[in-house]
Amino acid sequence: MVQLLTIGAFARAARLSPKALRLYDQLGLLRPAAVDGESGYRFYDPAQLERARLIAWLRRLGMPLARIRRVCDLPAGAAAEEIAAYWEQVLAETAARGQLATFLVDYLSGRGSTVEETATMLGIRYAARSESGLVRTSNQDTAYAGPRLLAVADGAGGSGGDLASAAAVDALKPLETLAVPAEDLLGALAEAVGEADRAIGEIAASTPSGEAVTTLTALLWSGSRLALVHIGDTRAYLVRDGELFQITHDHTYVQGLVDEGRLTVEEAASHPQRALLARALTGTGGARPELSLHAAAAGDRYLLCSDGLSAVVPAGSLRAVLTGPGAPQQVLDELVELAYAAGAPDNIACVVADVVSLETPADVVSVETPIDGDGAGR
Repeated sequence: MVQLLTIGAFARAARLSPKALRLYDQLGLLRPAAVDGESGYRFYDPAQLERARLIAWLRRLGMPLARIRRVCDLPAGAAAEEIAAYWEQVLAETAARGQLATFLVDYLSGRGSTVEETATMLGIRYAARSESGLVRTSNQDTAYAGPRLLAVADGAGGSGGDLASAAAVDALKPLETLAVPAEDLLGALAEAVGEADRAIGEIAASTPSGEAVTTLTALLWSGSRLALVHIGDTRAYLVRDGELFQITHDHTYVQGLVDEGRLTVEEAASHPQRALLARALTGTGGARPELSLHAAAAGDRYLLCSDGLSAVVPAGSLRAVLTGPGAPQQVLDELVELAYAAGAPDNIACVVADVVSLETPADVVSVETPIDGDGAGR
């Protein structure tokens, strides 16, 4: 016969208070195994400890009791998915509150923000994906999307390319959780890129070839403003009012010839050295990324991509997909399919993000399914 535990003993074992256990009983979340008919005293089966501890852990996450009851009644795999979805929601809400806090600090400190900017908060819905090309044996591209940071990097330089692209994006990820004032966005990005270049230098020193190279294009958000950092031939596009704009400039040998008038755009597209980089992160301390500040508007859509997409899918096809009605994940999948249909000679990394209005601080920015747990793909 199973020895039942008193409510006090069970509370100590589960690290819950008797008051909490009485509440969970009333809500039908954790019923006692038995109740004394005369005293009303509650007794619990030791087998209930696992459920009680799960409830305690979920409460520490801040999950509402109604949602906890749903999680506890699900099979283990479905419960894990529900917890992951809840945490994505928490991160999105936290990012939105952080943006609002940044604007309020700016406004009250007299650092340039206006009441109108504070009242019109923006957020993003996003998706990221990185896939190997059809003729590639490894994938050196990295794509990342989070509530405040979007980034794509295309590694090169032999065996260190994949490590270099991942290191470049990893160096920017701490910016997700920093409350950076709008006027400091470019400085924060520049410092992070400097850290990325140093990390790539360490990678290069440990590779047989002594070389690790990557391009990088990233956007960092603060309220209605975004900072762009760009070096190499990864690209950023903006769709606004149905029109597609390329907002980065390729740092390649061939693009330099086009800029000088020595090649046409059509000739550059088939030039044998079109992928030769003029600028990139090399770990040598000589990186010269472009930095710029932009104003975002609700309804904007951004695409960040490696040349595995932009080199094989024409701008007209990009525009047709990006101006379609699909959500970011659907649009992203359609773009990757276009690259594969064109032969996908190179690896493909893409991020698609939609700018949406946050009407109230409680609004939640929905997050599309990321490549892995932190929203990155390599």
